[in-house]
Amino acid sequence: MPAMGGLDVVRHLKNGKHLPVIVIVTAYDQHAVQAFEAGAIDYLLKPVGQERLSQAVERARRVTDRQAIERIAHLQEIAEPPAGARTRRIVGKVGEEYFLLSAGEIYAFQAEGDLVWIVTAKRKYLATQTLKELELRLRNTSFRRIHRNALINVDHVRKMSALSSQRWLITMNNDQEYVASKRQARTVRDLLTW
Repeated sequence: MPAMGGLDVVRHLKNGKHLPVIVIVTAYDQHAVQAFEAGAIDYLLKPVGQERLSQAVERARRVTDRQAIERIAHLQEIAEPPAGARTRRIVGKVGEEYFLLSAGEIYAFQAEGDLVWIVTAKRKYLATQTLKELELRLRNTSFRRIHRNALINVDHVRKMSALSSQRWLITMNNDQEYVASKRQARTVRDLLTW
């Protein structure tokens, strides 16, 4: 490299805000200690075999996953209100971007298997918490569980239609519809007096 060596680049990157995951690949073994001190997670000597390369990639993936989890936890700490205060923000994800959403702009949370979607007027976000965790966090707000797969914001309910004595169709302001389960029929009846 004409301007600086690989270790110089790593040291230069270390001064930045977010250090990427670094794997050094070289023909020289004498710089391994310096590479690890500079922040590399692995040091491969050429020629690199397929198995060794796969191990390095897997190690990099684990580090990246751990960093992502730490960033999400940090965002949730920022969004988490002090004890007893009203919830301020919910973390939602679209692609590789994270959004801090106010509880008031959220219409519903809808679970699909292991995924939980945050539904707003304009788009859907992937939640970073389970439906149960969100329900606990939002217990003193206008969110109510109407189905094992749905938690709705009653401030955005447009109408409720009885399907039977124990089943309700709930229509939100964005025209999305949710069927309340028999188990949650009482919760839905309570919404009528909300």
